[in-house]
Amino acid sequence: MPWRTPPSTHTAEHPRHPPAPDPRRWWSLVLLCLAQFMVILDITVVNVALPSIGADLRLDRTALTWVVTAYTLCFGGLVLLGGRLADTLGRRRMFLAGLGLFTAASLASGLAQAGTVLVAARAGQGVGAALLSPAALAIITTTFHGPERNRALGVWAAIAGAGAAVGVLAGGLLTQYANWRWVFFINLPVGIGVAAAIPVVVAATRPARPAGRVDVAGALAATSATAAVIYGLVTAGSDGLGATTTLRWLAIGLVLAGLFVAVELISREPLVPLGLLARRPLVAGQLVMLATSGLLLATYFLASLYLQRLLGYTALDTGLAFLPAALATIAGSHLAAHAVSSLGPRPVAAVGFTLAAAGALLLSRLPADASLLVDLLPGLLLATAGLGAGFVVATTTAMTQIDHNQAGLTSGLLNTGHELGASLGVAVVSSIAAASLTSDSLAGEPPVGGFDQAFLACVVVAAVAAVATPWLLPPGRPPASDRPLFTH
Repeated sequence: MPWRTPPSTHTAEHPRHPPAPDPRRWWSLVLLCLAQFMVILDITVVNVALPSIGADLRLDRTALTWVVTAYTLCFGGLVLLGGRLADTLGRRRMFLAGLGLFTAASLASGLAQAGTVLVAARAGQGVGAALLSPAALAIITTTFHGPERNRALGVWAAIAGAGAAVGVLAGGLLTQYANWRWVFFINLPVGIGVAAAIPVVVAATRPARPAGRVDVAGALAATSATAAVIYGLVTAGSDGLGATTTLRWLAIGLVLAGLFVAVELISREPLVPLGLLARRPLVAGQLVMLATSGLLLATYFLASLYLQRLLGYTALDTGLAFLPAALATIAGSHLAAHAVSSLGPRPVAAVGFTLAAAGALLLSRLPADASLLVDLLPGLLLATAGLGAGFVVATTTAMTQIDHNQAGLTSGLLNTGHELGASLGVAVVSSIAAASLTSDSLAGEPPVGGFDQAFLACVVVAAVAAVATPWLLPPGRPPASDRPLFTH
């Protein structure tokens, strides 16, 4: 189904011509992206600080795993509900509520004196992120119009791609020169500043949807299904994809997903109208997001461990090595945002995933004693630049010409794809590279062998995506009109 203009039916919410641009819109973009940057940063920044956290709070490996997992589970599991609440209760209201909760939970995390308190606070951060992130993207989508929207979504996509790399650097700097608690305290001035400025630059609007009954059964089923799948994938990272615990949680997630569909079919006010999932732009954008986030987080995961385990880099040195990757992601996103407006998403996705495949191919030939500049950076820069373009394609495709009544829900679906893709990517490559991750030698093979095989798997996935995405994505350029493709 190509991009198409809907029938000539106009309402007050979707006028024939877009409203006059808000002169404060670019400031609002800066603040919203800054808040999203905190959310993405907190996915990876804690990983670098885990050894210090474990030593200070006397936590074992299982407890340390929950410091990371509690955030991921609550963020990925609740983001769909957060998107629906943004549509029904107001986007700015839910953004500020999520930001306040995220900031307060960051303070509690930094002050934690026990592992249980830290895990609970990390869960609070995840809930705040699940409310904040879809509301922010919905505000951007409904504030910007035409080609400006593609540029704004390009900035948003760059934050999504670069935040993970900057998290590694920030974690190394704060852990080495301050204290692991500053990994969380750094969020306080940002959260307070953004919360104070948002009411000045983002106008309060009536909820996009009339407040009605919340689909509690659907929300519980969706949250439980997403959380079960993410937990299964997190478990696969340590136990393997074929482990009984992994398969059990993935099976539970699939059963709950089936229950969710059944509930939505009979619900009078479903959490997710199933017709929305039949929209080609949304489905295609979700699949591109799944592949892009999976490949990017897998690449960061493998490169980070390669630098530390095989080359002996410190956490700070590893973070500095990732800085060029963050810049490459931003550059790829910037170029893609302009290219999507003029060429459409198909060629941009094909080029982006081709670059990612070429970069992963170079990384799959890493020796055990590689040079950072000669052996690692060329492949890492190619891969991250290409995947930066992938984030732009995913976001602009899924969020273009949506019904404004469903902007929050659509952004929640897109964020769910991001979290599932990230968990899946790390789970798969950690299983493939298990031999290199758990021991220093492998029966006659160099320890780098597992890394090389995992990067080869990334080559295959990126190459398949480069071929498949032009068929999945709508042809042509996204239409300039802001009227939705479908209304419900």
